[in-house]
Order: sequence, then C-alpha cells, then structure tokens
Amino acid sequence: MAEYPIFQIDAFAARALMGNPACVMPMDAYPDDEVLQAIAAENNVPETAFIVPVEGNRWKLRWFTPTVEVPLCGHATLASAHALFDHMDFDGSKIIFETRKAGELIVQKTEVGYLMDFPAPAISKTEITEDIAEALGARPVAAWAGSFFAAEFASVEEVLALKPDLSKLAALSGEGRWERGNFGCFADGGEDVDVTSRFFAPGSGIDEDPATGSWHCMLTAVMAERTDKSTFRCFQAYPGRGARIDTRLDGDRVLLAGQAVTIIEGIFKL
Repeated sequence: MAEYPIFQIDAFAARALMGNPACVMPMDAYPDDEVLQAIAAENNVPETAFIVPVEGNRWKLRWFTPTVEVPLCGHATLASAHALFDHMDFDGSKIIFETRKAGELIVQKTEVGYLMDFPAPAISKTEITEDIAEALGARPVAAWAGSFFAAEFASVEEVLALKPDLSKLAALSGEGRWERGNFGCFADGGEDVDVTSRFFAPGSGIDEDPATGSWHCMLTAVMAERTDKSTFRCFQAYPGRGARIDTRLDGDRVLLAGQAVTIIEGIFKL
C-alpha cells in the first residue's frame, strides 16, 4: 500500500472555512493519470494539486478537479506553496512551479502571505449570444473571451443575484476562444473593493468556485483594459465563504496576493 502526505488548505483565506479548499499531495513521481484523477475524485474538493520535486526550489505541479485535469489553477498553487513553506521545511523565499501548459509559476512568501506571479491571458471582446444570456439567467452588458468567458454586469447586485442554469452553462463551448462551460461574472464596485465577481465552472466539474486565481488573471486583464489602471482590489462573492484577492497587471504577467490556512493534515493510503 502506497502512502502519501496530504494537506487540505483553505487558499485566499485569512482564517479557516473561507476562501477555496484545495488538497495538496507531495509525491516522488507521478503515477498514471487515471490514478491522479481517481485521487482527486476521492478528495472531492475543487482542486487537488500534485507536486513532485525537481531540484532546489523547483517543483512540478499538476491540478485536477474531481472530473478533469485543468491547465491552470491559482488557489491550488497558493495551497501548494503554503504546504511547502509551512509543512515541508522549505527554507527559501521563492518557489518555482513547472507546469505542463501554464509555464513557470512563481510564488514568494511575504510578511503577510504569498505573492504569485502568473501569465496574463490574451483577451478580446466577444458577442453575447441568446444561449449565453439564457444560461446565465441575465443579460450581461459586455463580454470578453480569453481563458474563460467573462461577463460584465451593470451592478454588483445583479452578480450576487445570479442563478444560472448550470447544465446549460456546462454545454456551452467557446470553440477554442474560451474554455467550455467556464464563466466569470463581474461588476464594478463592492464593499471596499474595485470589482466583485463570481465564477461558474460546470464544464470543469465545479458548479461555482469559491476563489479562483486563474479567473482573476483574466479579470485583471479585462479590468486593466476597461479602466487603464493596473492594480485592483477584488472580491469573489461565493455564498457563505468569499475571498479577497489583490491583483496587479505587470506587462504580460499578473501578480496575485493572498493568504492560506491549513485545516487538515494526514496520510492518503492507496
């Protein structure tokens, strides 16, 4: 029987039961993909991150939802760094994660949390079809294609009131322009923030995600295009949890700041 350390961590959270849960599992080498997917399904949190050492401060990193492997996940990257810094005796100040599709991701420990350096996605204005408006349950005022479908609404109240048809959202495809069934919805303002958003990802097996770093990379690019600003205070308004994420567009990179809290430590027996 194989045994692996496992940490369940609330990422983008200053205290337990906020932000977004992720499981982090260090391994000496990756088993077959089918095994990784089965472990993620067993963990049944939004993302399970699997990390494998390379050398020095470099680690390989892959992310799985309960149903699919994803090309980029911010909160589980933050959780992975937290596990290394707080539980695995990593004594440096910077970790470099090597990923299959997102390139190198850098996480630095700061006095108040962590600072992540991610790629900024290309974005472009896109049409709002009747199918999209019907699936969202409300019509956005503008939309962008990029990593995901980004829908702008006229008010924060509209974003908070959204009750989308998740089965319809899951079936909608960007035909290569954005990931199938992944929708970020946002509006200017909120309580002491520049922008409030929610993120629905039924196409990736997640009805609504509590805190999404990859979405905030795209949201930062969209907000920078709309406002000519580069720094933003963001709130992801998942019911009952929520997460505050500070972001900055720096050329073709996005910097994301956040905290993390470990809630479970254990051994996964396989």
